[in-house]
Amino acid sequence: MAKSDRSDVGVILAAGGRGRRFGRKLPKQFLLLGGKTVLEWSLERFSHIRIVKEVVLVVPEEFAGRAARIVRRAGLPKVRAIVAGGAERQESVGNGLRVLGRECRIVLVHDAARPLVSPELIRRVITGARRYGAAVAALRVSDTVKREGRRGFATETLQRELLWGAQTPQGFRRDVLERAHAEARRQGARGTDEASLVERLGLPVRIIEGSAKNLKITEGEDLVLARWVAGSRP
Repeated sequence: MAKSDRSDVGVILAAGGRGRRFGRKLPKQFLLLGGKTVLEWSLERFSHIRIVKEVVLVVPEEFAGRAARIVRRAGLPKVRAIVAGGAERQESVGNGLRVLGRECRIVLVHDAARPLVSPELIRRVITGARRYGAAVAALRVSDTVKREGRRGFATETLQRELLWGAQTPQGFRRDVLERAHAEARRQGARGTDEASLVERLGLPVRIIEGSAKNLKITEGEDLVLARWVAGSRP
C-alpha cells in the first residue's frame, strides 16, 4: 500500500467557541449554511476524505447533545468522539488529542468555523505534514501592513512579501504535536494556533498555500459571505 493510501489521519475539529463575538445566543457552528449547520459542513469535508480514519469533535460542554444529534442525523461514522472544550482553544485541542486513536499518526486540527475548506487543500496539508512534520494552510498578505507604536500611530511598514495569514487545517506528525502541547503546558505558554506551539520548539512548519474561499466565520457578515460562496441564499 502506498504511503498516500494509509488511513492513519485523525482530525480534531475545534468547535469549542461560544460565539460571543458573533453576537448570538447560539454558537456560529450551529447556525445554518445552505440547509445544513456550519458544523455539519465541516464534518462532512473531512469524513469524505478516504485516508481520514477518524474525527474527534470538540464543542462547548452544554452543546454536546446538540452536536451528537447532528452527527447521528448526518450519518457520519468517522466521528469517534465528542468531547468538551476547555477555557481556551489550546486546551480544547489538547482534550481532543488525548482521545484520538493511537493509530492516527498524522493529526489535522481544523476550525469548524471554516466550513468551506476544499478536499484538495486538506490533502495538500496532509502531504506537507507527512513530509515535514508540520504544515499550515495560509494565504499571502495582500494589504500593506503597519506596525503600531504609540497608540494610534504607525511606526513601521512590514515587508508583506514575507507575511502570511494562517488558516486551518494545520497538520502534524502526532509525536510533534504531542511534544509541542506538553512543552507548552510545562512552560505555561499560550499559542494562538498549534503551529505557533511547534515553532516554539524550534521546528520548521511548512506553509501550504490556502484559499480565499476557506474563510472563517467570525462576524455576521462572514456567514452571509459563506452562504454566497456555498451557492445558497443569505
